[in-house]
Amino acid sequence: MIDGAHVAQVRESLRRGDAHYKHPLEVLETQADRALRLSPMSVLQKKVPPPSGDMHDYLSQAPYWWPDPSRPNGLPYMRRDGQRNPEIDQITDHENLSRLSDAVSCLGLAYYFTGRESYATQAAHLVHVWFLDAATRMNPNLNFAQEIPGIDKGRSSGIVETRYLPDIIDSVTLLRGSSAWTASDDAAFKDWMRAYLQWLLISSLGRAEAKRGNNQATWYDVQVIALALYTGQEQTARTQLEAARAAIGKQFEPDGKQPRELKRSRAWTYTIFNLTAYMHVASMGSHMNVDLWNYRTSDGRSLRRGVEYLVPFATGERRFPYRQITEFDPSALHPILRWAALGWNDPRYRDLARQIGGETPRLDLTLQ
Repeated sequence: MIDGAHVAQVRESLRRGDAHYKHPLEVLETQADRALRLSPMSVLQKKVPPPSGDMHDYLSQAPYWWPDPSRPNGLPYMRRDGQRNPEIDQITDHENLSRLSDAVSCLGLAYYFTGRESYATQAAHLVHVWFLDAATRMNPNLNFAQEIPGIDKGRSSGIVETRYLPDIIDSVTLLRGSSAWTASDDAAFKDWMRAYLQWLLISSLGRAEAKRGNNQATWYDVQVIALALYTGQEQTARTQLEAARAAIGKQFEPDGKQPRELKRSRAWTYTIFNLTAYMHVASMGSHMNVDLWNYRTSDGRSLRRGVEYLVPFATGERRFPYRQITEFDPSALHPILRWAALGWNDPRYRDLARQIGGETPRLDLTLQ
């Protein structure tokens, strides 16, 4: 998902001593130095065993499900949409995978831009422990993600939790050229991603997730496309890209509304979450000459309409009329607007991003 040509230009700019990227690089190096001090994360660190009994299997608990107070043992759990049950923190796999992605992402970029081998060595070590080392590696499946006590041992909804894998793949790609990441490492990592992609495509949970028709299906698309491109399965990537493009007509209204996300208790959060996944899909589609940026249905449904629908709420021109039980944060649209400026080559979106404020994401160092 990283623009390879652009990161190469950024690196050359830094080598020439140009000032444009000096501050972002300083921020990145500070984050990477912090990541150097991290101990490796592993699925073996959780204290709760999965139903299989194999600690190498990923495990998590559905975040919006709570004990039923009307029952002595609380089972079966009941749903409170948007309200996070703190019990889920007892199972560390999801949080650790997120931390791994953050760490490896900044380490990979920092190595690429500075050439410091310590960054590559730490990134490779973290990836080895989670994916490759026999004693600590995660099995390439998500059979027990987002379990619900008393109801399900694992759900298709849990597949959204591996949405970090494409970022990790991009970061590993940036390590090429370092002695810390060998050809055999690369082959083994590809084998893991190939096995997980196969699970996504053929498992009952994966097939169910592909049909969800909301943000979860879009993040499924992101993973399938990215893993297929990385492992050289271009036809699989193309097929999924075309499915994602067709889904625009089902997930968006002609005016840009996303009805399945707007009915959630955190409607603002979920509309942006789904659009974020579509920005990734559209970016990857550009590699395959599958154009999602400019795709429009006959009645005008499109990603651009989806972005435009949200702009007046972010700028304060209009009040967001849907339910948002957590704080309404206009700046959450900032990364979407940065992507929009590139995807449609329209500086207006960059101006809007500046207007609403918010942090520029670390990986936005790779964007023009």
